[in-house]
Amino acid sequence: MLPLPAPDAPPRLARILYAEDDANLGFVTRDNLERRGYQLTHCLDGAEALAAFQGGEFDLCLLDVMLPGLDGFALARRIRELNAQVPILFLSARALGEDRITGLRTGADDYITKPFSLEELVLRMEVFLKRATVTAPASPAAHRLGSYTFNAANLTLSHASGSVRLTQKEGQLLTLFAQRPGQLLRREDILRQLWGTDDYFMGRSLDVFISRLRKHLRHDARLQLRNVNRVGFVLEVGAG
Repeated sequence: MLPLPAPDAPPRLARILYAEDDANLGFVTRDNLERRGYQLTHCLDGAEALAAFQGGEFDLCLLDVMLPGLDGFALARRIRELNAQVPILFLSARALGEDRITGLRTGADDYITKPFSLEELVLRMEVFLKRATVTAPASPAAHRLGSYTFNAANLTLSHASGSVRLTQKEGQLLTLFAQRPGQLLRREDILRQLWGTDDYFMGRSLDVFISRLRKHLRHDARLQLRNVNRVGFVLEVGAG
């Protein structure tokens, strides 16, 4: 990877947890990202990265999958137990579709295969960082979905059985359905809006997030996130 020119630093240094055991790749990536104005904590194994996360505050996590000791998938699960909202992006040489799906099922928000360009990495990071720092409105809109209340501003989904904090991608997807209950949302439209592409692997990623939303909404049988074969999805809200 060739070094990128360093643009003006952002007003606040975004704090990034970076877990990568390849020292050369880690140095180049860290150097390039720090020159672009990010503040990185680089860890060489999963246990070190988990300890760093427990002892600090981070705006985003970049995790390799093949980490010594505690691998990236296990690390992501532990991070999700501690924080439901921090964006997690996998960086991995494992390009198989099943590895991508496994990564997303652990609670990750994105999966980037190696080799990757720094420009692509930065663009994907900025998508999550910008969404995380958008100022919420004074009176954030709350959506009533059956017996649930979904607050899109703070990514909370509340029910009599308890409240959960959604990841950014889960919140963005549920917002689309909450804004259009009973309406068919086409797969390609969802993919282009949330992922920027409608290729096969992103389609598999969407299916994982649909499954995650169904699990979150399981306490109200009136809510059905129905699949319309090869077309899209409908959030049906039955009368109670």
